[in-house]
Amino acid sequence: MTKRWKQRPPGSNWGDFGDDDQLGRLNLLTPQKVLEGAAEIRTGRTFSLSLPLNLPGGNVLNPARHAPRLTATRRNGKAMFLHEFSGDHNTTDVACDDMVTLSLQYSTQWDALSHIGSHFDANQDGTAEIVFYNGFTALDGFLHPDLTPDGSSCARRLGIEHMARKGVQGRAVMVDLRHHYGDARQVIGYEKLMTVLERDNIDVRRGDMLCIHTGFSELIRSMAGNPDAEKLKTSCAVLDGQDPSLRDWIDKSGIATLIADNYAVEDRPYDFHGDGCSALLPLHELCLFKLGIHLGELWYLTELAGWLRENGRHAFMLTAPPLYLPGAVGSPLNPIATV
Repeated sequence: MTKRWKQRPPGSNWGDFGDDDQLGRLNLLTPQKVLEGAAEIRTGRTFSLSLPLNLPGGNVLNPARHAPRLTATRRNGKAMFLHEFSGDHNTTDVACDDMVTLSLQYSTQWDALSHIGSHFDANQDGTAEIVFYNGFTALDGFLHPDLTPDGSSCARRLGIEHMARKGVQGRAVMVDLRHHYGDARQVIGYEKLMTVLERDNIDVRRGDMLCIHTGFSELIRSMAGNPDAEKLKTSCAVLDGQDPSLRDWIDKSGIATLIADNYAVEDRPYDFHGDGCSALLPLHELCLFKLGIHLGELWYLTELAGWLRENGRHAFMLTAPPLYLPGAVGSPLNPIATV
């Protein structure tokens, strides 16, 4: 393809994996990285890293996202649930069949690279336009629901299907912020993160999937579907996306994905008013827009983090494909860690 941009954002890797690349740092999940992950399997024990998808409950974390709603499919006006076929076909069968209305980024999720873009002058014509990773624009990459007959939307570029088709499997490492910094709200920049890596002797390699344990999802679970917004705002360590040294380390570390058990991965300032010149969520801008690093949010990491610490380990095999749903900008999943 013809290159879609004349200049790329400072600090980005646009074009490094090809002008038409839609995988970003997932390109680093090579067969060798899968083998490295497999080498971390010593017991065969597995851990599900997903919250129940009906948690957190309510919509205090994001007013636009709502809990899933299960309903029965219907046939000829009848609910296909505990449906007895004896009256129709004189058989002994009884069937249940259902469907779900689901916000794809409500609970344990991947963010696709189409989730966050920015205003940037990629054409070098003096005017900033809406653009996403690797120069894909709103015009050639997205269908807006206001412009489709049925109100549907679609990311025709950078959708979650590219991640699904690639497959997400390899070596992952756990950074246990909760163990070192407790359950009170604390913003973690580069220096504090490096302290944990040094104390726990954590080896972060190029192409690894980095997992950040804060205890946030454990707190969500304890609230049993009725989250306390004020308590969540004042609890658990969280990465400081405003720290340029942390952002620089994320880039230079070569990690393939960045995963956390909290909402948004990074500190979200609830009183942010904006200045028109910077991003609300700098790690989202860096990872999704500039570097092509998929973000995982609201993963359940507490049980695995505890087991790894008890056994003097930090690395494991991670298998975490999203739903193969073309055009989606995010996806729920049930990631599996194997130790």
